[in-house]
Amino acid sequence: MSRWIVGIDVGGTFTDLVAVGPDGKIHATKTPSTRDQSDGVLTALARLAADLGMDLDQLLAELPLIVHGTTVATNSLLEYDGAKVGLITTSGFRDEIEFRRSYKESVFDPRLKAPYAIVPRRYRIGVSERVDHKGTVLTPLDENEVRAALAGFRAEGIEAVAVCFLFSFVNPAHERRVAEIVREVMPEAFLSLSSEVLPEIREFERVSTTVVNAFVGPRMNAYLTHLESRLRERGFGGELFVIQSNGGVQSAGEAGSFAVNGLLSGPAGGVTAGSFLGEIAGYPNLITVDMGGTSYDIALIESLRPAVTTESWIGRYRIALPMLDIHTIGAGGGSIAWIDAGGALQVGPASAGSNPGPACYGRGGTRPTVTDANVVLGLLNPDFFLGGEMQLDRKAAEDAILHEIAEPLGLSVVEAALAISEIVNNNMANATRLVTTKRGHDPQQFALVAAGGAGALHVGKQAEELGIQTVIVPSLAPVFCALGDTVADLRVSEARTHIGLAETVDFEALNDAFQEIEARARQRLSTQSLVRNFDVRRSLDLHYAGEVHEVTVPVRARTRRITRLNLDATIADFHALHERLFAHKDLAQPVEILTLRVDLIGVREKPRLPAADFGDEDPSVALKNVRPVHFDVEALEASVYDGALLKPGNFIEGPAIIEQWGTTIVVHPGHECLIDAYGNIIIEIGQAARNRKATLEPERFPG
Repeated sequence: MSRWIVGIDVGGTFTDLVAVGPDGKIHATKTPSTRDQSDGVLTALARLAADLGMDLDQLLAELPLIVHGTTVATNSLLEYDGAKVGLITTSGFRDEIEFRRSYKESVFDPRLKAPYAIVPRRYRIGVSERVDHKGTVLTPLDENEVRAALAGFRAEGIEAVAVCFLFSFVNPAHERRVAEIVREVMPEAFLSLSSEVLPEIREFERVSTTVVNAFVGPRMNAYLTHLESRLRERGFGGELFVIQSNGGVQSAGEAGSFAVNGLLSGPAGGVTAGSFLGEIAGYPNLITVDMGGTSYDIALIESLRPAVTTESWIGRYRIALPMLDIHTIGAGGGSIAWIDAGGALQVGPASAGSNPGPACYGRGGTRPTVTDANVVLGLLNPDFFLGGEMQLDRKAAEDAILHEIAEPLGLSVVEAALAISEIVNNNMANATRLVTTKRGHDPQQFALVAAGGAGALHVGKQAEELGIQTVIVPSLAPVFCALGDTVADLRVSEARTHIGLAETVDFEALNDAFQEIEARARQRLSTQSLVRNFDVRRSLDLHYAGEVHEVTVPVRARTRRITRLNLDATIADFHALHERLFAHKDLAQPVEILTLRVDLIGVREKPRLPAADFGDEDPSVALKNVRPVHFDVEALEASVYDGALLKPGNFIEGPAIIEQWGTTIVVHPGHECLIDAYGNIIIEIGQAARNRKATLEPERFPG
């Protein structure tokens, strides 16, 4: 049996595949994404099979594992193309989803429309039942009202039923009884219970997350079932996993039932790959940026652990589950440049996608994009896109920018292309500040990892603006998310509300609750055949008594039981974190525990990538040519290198261009770069890099 592990990430423009062999050997490929994502997945696998000298059926029969990152759930929510959902809730509370805790994205915009109603009011039914905050039943569930609601749902063609009762996170009995009735009356319906999806305090957050799970669940479940069926038909006998928003992977069945966990399935792979890269390359603190054809994703990794949040908004709906803190903006290679009503140039968030794509793709697109600007500026070689697999039309790019941007603004084509580039760079730098300075982090203390097909074209300028000294362009930058799929661990995140003052906590009850949460997590971590060992991480949501918002703090305890010593250390960490985030702390203020959290991680064995010996600094063997490049209006002569011929130890001074399959790396004037032991390109921003060569020798890299 082959021990190849395959990761497949479906993006808005391309479907990326990375296969890692038992000896660390890597195969990678990109194919255009398809409307039915399974078509692109099978095409990518067929290309891998051809590269390995096999047919598709033979390859699939020998694969033990495929890990998949998919945008099905994300697209369903962002495009509001999900299931027809009915909500059953406590009588009198059916409008909680619209009240939104009075949250409004633009407080001063009276014209801002309410979010698209993924559950119209006529499909939100309140039924008689009531449980108090201690879990005591005050009003029994009226099953006749439940059956009447379901009869109405059936008549209206409801596909998914969401159930969210008051205080069901304390006592879920009523929700479970409704589930039994749904399975009896509407067995075909997708079922989403708040007591399973998010058993935590705060009604709006709970109902919003539960409803989103119902909205995206049927599409996600149908897609994964369809994909797995097609794979099995071709002989696949291994396991199919899906990467989740928390950076871990789960079985396809679990991912279909809890589809809301897959809303960041795609970009989560890139963050996971960032942690893997940081560990082998010796950079524990990283900012990962992933620029593809449609979006620009930014995340922060501190001490090799990605930042996690429970305060995400996606598609204007609140998702209160633990998710990697990934900030996404509409800034990709396909982002369209346009002039607004006031005559100002804008870039994005609309994208040309993969079809028709940028004008230079030659597929009928006429709108100018960031990729078109990069072609005009000379940053992209029209004859070496995707390693020469795809030819770009420079004339079409020039015409699109000329007619849509340059002529209306009275600029030359080059000036217009520079303006497009500057605006998208500023947009991306500002977005990066949201996950750094606005989270209490100094970006200068981090290295910047540039992933995605377009990331390395723009990252140098962003590093300059953010004051970052080091940029890392991974050797697998074009397929970085797919690489992350191959190294991600299994992971289940569970939580339970457990309110009480830290000073007077009942340690027996606290520890019992943590053990129950861990037991539930172990039940959900259904597939363990590939797990080497387990890592249990506990944390507490804490706030000062009277505060509305809380901070998640890891518990400092090596033993299974938490003691007063452990808790006091955790409280001290809370004070320090609160000060970093909000610029104040109050040691005299009582600290309240709100929620207990457990992350159960099934640790997989990671591939050991071979490190090469350093060679000569001289990169001339890889020099292809010299061409004019517009870093400004006046072009500079930039040396152009074939990235496939560069060797560890090669040193390059800017201005230079490194052309690799799937990506182009720009070394700006004043920047320098060195190829490390794993083929990653380490760029130093505005300072001499020669004296750093010794720190990048192979002995720094484990394995």
